[in-house]
Amino acid sequence: MSPTSNARRLRKSPTDAERALWGLLRNRRLLGHKFRRQTPIGRYVADFVCFERKLIIEVDGGHHLQQTQYDEHRAKWLESKGFRVLRFWNNQVLTEPVSVQEAIMTELDMRKVSSTIPGNK
Repeated sequence: MSPTSNARRLRKSPTDAERALWGLLRNRRLLGHKFRRQTPIGRYVADFVCFERKLIIEVDGGHHLQQTQYDEHRAKWLESKGFRVLRFWNNQVLTEPVSVQEAIMTELDMRKVSSTIPGNK
């Protein structure tokens, strides 16, 4: 399955946690930053991405406990392209939405500062 068709499939059937986080991120609701959901980047599909800040947010379920090596390889590849990958567990998004939002806002602020320093991407 191609990344584009996989992204379309994933957009049609979000998890409860993805739906909750999308409610926070969509329509520039978080500090005015535009996020896209289930977006192909290379051969991977990012749950949420802000291209302006090169920030990817992943929402993981229990199956990620069995694929840690794949997730690490994927994160390294994405980071080699200049992205920062933030990961949250489904239950964090659903039970600690304020702390998840604060962590994302902190990262967005940090990415803003680092992108203005000469020589940084």
